[in-house]
Parts: sequence; structure tokens; C-alpha cells
Amino acid sequence: MKKIMLAVMLILFTGGTMLFAQNQEIAEQSEIEKSEGLKNVDSTSLLSALKKAQIDGHFRYFFMATDNKKGLTDYYANAVGGSIRYETAPLHGFQLALSGSYIYNMGSSDFTLADSVTGQLNRYESSLFDIQDPANKKFITRLEEVHLKYNYKKSSATAGRQLINTPFINLQDGRMRSTGVEGLYIEFNEIKNTKIEGGWLYAISPRGTTKWYNTGESMGIYPAGLNTDGTKSAYLNSIESKSAAILGISTNINNLKLQAWDLFSENVFNTAMLQADLMFPIKNKSSVFASAQLIRQDAVNDGGNPDAARTYFEKGGKAVSLGTRAGWRNKIFEASLNYNRITAHGRYLMPREWGREPFFTFLPRERNEGFGDVHAFMAKVNYNIPRSGMNTSLSAGYYQMPDVKNYKLNKYGLPSYTQINADARYSFTGTFKGLEAQFLIAGKINNGKTYDNTRFEINKVNILQYNFVLNYHF
Repeated sequence: MKKIMLAVMLILFTGGTMLFAQNQEIAEQSEIEKSEGLKNVDSTSLLSALKKAQIDGHFRYFFMATDNKKGLTDYYANAVGGSIRYETAPLHGFQLALSGSYIYNMGSSDFTLADSVTGQLNRYESSLFDIQDPANKKFITRLEEVHLKYNYKKSSATAGRQLINTPFINLQDGRMRSTGVEGLYIEFNEIKNTKIEGGWLYAISPRGTTKWYNTGESMGIYPAGLNTDGTKSAYLNSIESKSAAILGISTNINNLKLQAWDLFSENVFNTAMLQADLMFPIKNKSSVFASAQLIRQDAVNDGGNPDAARTYFEKGGKAVSLGTRAGWRNKIFEASLNYNRITAHGRYLMPREWGREPFFTFLPRERNEGFGDVHAFMAKVNYNIPRSGMNTSLSAGYYQMPDVKNYKLNKYGLPSYTQINADARYSFTGTFKGLEAQFLIAGKINNGKTYDNTRFEINKVNILQYNFVLNYHF
């Protein structure tokens, strides 16, 4: 992989073009949108297309520290890195893109050492680097994008390694690098107020890793939790699935936006989502909004493996999630109340290697994937200080989880908890235009039974986590 990466970089240098790929974790914006900055007129020759390539850059510094309950191990990490990206101008509608990333560990905890009390390894900080080689503190690289894109009017088709953002498979870029996918992805925008997108994906490179895996191999790279009978899940390298297909349709009708999505994971599960978003403008350039969401999951065949101990989705299993949201916003202020219910039919399952969950109650640094019979409540306030470049956010949520020993509905042994996040972001101007800073504090308080077992607490509840991030785009 490193040899390939060096070869790509050499090509870029000798061609006189070097750039860094955009990966904006803080704003959670898709990197695939950078192509909008390219000239609309097709180049007339290959040489012209190469010379008119899109040039961007990104550098990132990330400090993360987790303060656990007294007596348990605390962790910290300092990561520095960036990425390079090259995309040609259109030639008869075609564009070629190449990108890769690099990360340095500039001083962190020893992620190979388990906590002496619980035997648990680090959960958060290690994924800034390579979770499959936690001892690696050297030059960590990954070839992220190698794809050919064809543009037709407002639509496009992209084949190869790329970055996509969907409700189920997405960048989930809360670390140094995003999740990448490989396959064919199409966006169709020729119908007014309607977007149809989807594709066939056969490889994934999760964030916090350097390699690429077929869809079945990617499941279980992150901690796999427990089976429904309480035994340790053993589905890593045991899932019989070579690809996944995804389809999404969204349309706008006046103040109403409707979305329908379906993700089919070959031989494992099917997930369907319907979502409606309403917005009503009111006086003083303000608006009120409301949303509703329904997600249904069903096992496909044996859920990935005929052996129940090594399958991902229990044979015959299903899950249902219901979400609602209501709020008010103007140019500088937004407030919302959010609720999500995962019913007791079964665990909501989505490989954490693929992306973060689309629930309205999602807060960074925790997920409700892997659980059933959940009631989640979350209130959020955003305030943008006018003309200052400062954006702030305060969120508080209560998450009622099944008992930690209810293995059928609690995959990861997470008790009920309260989470409070405070987030401040600043965008520089003038000399330092392109530089962005973020400071995020996340606190999680235990509200459930832990049976005096600190394995249910470490890196889960009764923690404070600090994050400081610098991003520079040029």
C-alpha cells in the first residue's frame, strides 16, 4: 500500500500539481462536493484536462483525551496529518481523481496496554491512527480515492474508490480520516426537485484503518460486542457477504422534503428508511421545523453465517426505529427537541465500520447502534455569534437503555446514561483564512445498573472527554 501511495505522490509532483484532499470533520461535509468548483467547460485534450486540475489542501491536528472514573485508566492522543487529492478537469464528461492521506502519532498513550482493573483496551483515541496496529507510531498512509467519474448534465456516475454520504454508509469523520468505499455510485438529478442516488459497493475502508475489505470482511474490525445469548461475538472474518447495494430517493414539495432509502447487504440484512421534513417560514426571517423517521430492518438468509455464534444479524431477526424532531431557527439561533425509539423487537444493527447512525438523537462520542428497547431524548441549542466567525452548540440527552445483562437487546453492555456536549468552533479570516478550530467537551453520566462491574463503565459512562481540532484548508 505504501509503495502505491508513494507512486501516486510521485506522479502528482512530476506533473506539477500537489493538493490536499478536503476532509472537514467538524462540519461533517462531504468531500465529494469539491468537484463543483471545476470549470464547467470540457477540456478539448488530455493535456488541457490535466493542467486544469482541481487543487485543494487540508492539514489537521487532533488532540483527544478521555478522563475515566477514578481508578480506571485515562487516555490521550496527539495526531497530525493531512491528505492529498488530484482531480482532472472534465474531458468529454470524464474526470479522474486520486487522493491519499498520512497521519503521524505525535505523542499518545500506549494503546497496546489494557486497563489493569477491567482488561479493556482503549476505545476512542486509538481510532485516530490504525486500530489494527495500535503500536504503530510511524507514518500511517492510506490510498483513499482512485476513481473515474462521468458527468452528464446535472448527473454523474463514479466508479472506483470514493467518499459518499448516505444515512447508513457515510464519512463518520469524527477522527483523522473518513470512511471510504469502492464500487459504482450514481447520482441522477434530471427530475426537478428530485434526487435519485445509489450504487453497488464491494469494498470499504473504515475510518481508523489503512486497508480495504469486502463488505463481509469489514464487519467486526471494530469491537463486536456480544451475541444475543451473552457469548462473545465471533463474526470477524466469518460473514459471507461480498457486496452491498444502496438506493435513495429524495424530493421537495413546497415546504416538505421526503426521503426513502434502502440498504441491502448481501446475505446479511436489509434496512429501509422513510423520513419526512417540514419547514414553515414565519415572521422575522425565522422558521419552525418538524421531522419524522421510520427505519425497519430484517435479516437476510442466515444473517451472514449459518453458525449462530458467528453470524452478524440473528436469523429471522428484525428491528424497528421511530424518530421525531421539532424546532425553531433563524440566521443565528436554532433550538430543537428530539426523540428516538428503538422498539423491543430486536437490536438495531448497522456495522459501525460503515458509518454513524441517522437518528435525530445522535450525539458525537456515543451511538445507540446494537441496542433494542431504547428511549432516547435530546435537546440541542445552536448559537452563531454574528460577524465573529464563532459557532457554538450545547446538547443534552437522556438515553434509557436495556439492562446491561439483557444480552438479547444490549450488544455492547452500555447502561442507561445522560450525555452533555458543549461545542465551540471558530473560522479564521484575513491572514489565516482557511483555518478552523473546534473545542468539544463530551460528558457521560451513568443512570443504569452496572452490578459493581467497572467493565460496564470504562470508556462508556462516568467519563469526560476533551477534543481540540485544528483544520487548515487551502
